[in-house]
Amino acid sequence: MDFRHEGKHEISPGDVLALRARLSAVMAIDPHARDGRYTVSSLYFDTPDGRALREKINGVSRREKFRLRYYNSDTSLVLLEKKMKIDGLCSKLQTAVPREEAMALVRGEYQAFSRDGPPLLQELYGKMATQGLRPRTVVRYTREPFIYTPGNVRVTLDYNIRAGTDCGEFLDPDGCTIPLPNNAAVLEVKWDSFLPSVIRDLVQIPGVHTGAFSKYAACRVYG
Repeated sequence: MDFRHEGKHEISPGDVLALRARLSAVMAIDPHARDGRYTVSSLYFDTPDGRALREKINGVSRREKFRLRYYNSDTSLVLLEKKMKIDGLCSKLQTAVPREEAMALVRGEYQAFSRDGPPLLQELYGKMATQGLRPRTVVRYTREPFIYTPGNVRVTLDYNIRAGTDCGEFLDPDGCTIPLPNNAAVLEVKWDSFLPSVIRDLVQIPGVHTGAFSKYAACRVYG
């Protein structure tokens, strides 16, 4: 399992405009993007007492989150992801989930399915049974992704972040969502063993420091 460095910065809509111009002059657009961007829809799981949220707020050094995710409006491919963080380094596991099982997971159901599927899905089943993990919040946003081969660098600009409190609408791309009250945007920088100085300089914004912004935590403001 490979762990990477990750830096997150809460930025303003004006910063997005400035960064877009600077990054596009040096970095390539991720080939998966359409016209330079795509929409990300995620459904996060949490325990009844909000363990994932509490660990994020308290800065626990070893933590994990489970989520379902699809891109743009294409619900034909739904991914189950486990995001892990250990002492500031991040890693992610993912597997595709058959649509029938994705629909059941959205409803918080898991008992009816076989136990011979992908290991990651089985792990989620187990934690739904033993820890009470259930769907908690929908997070939807627009992402502009940039890549730079040296250092395997990926820089993303995330904005138009919206929360959905009805988890049952997750697989409806037009489901009701609510924008964050402060219209926050997020700059994320990920790299392997080193971050090239040219990229480090490009992402510098006066008055903005590396933080621990979580779109999931921010969207929990609505419940």
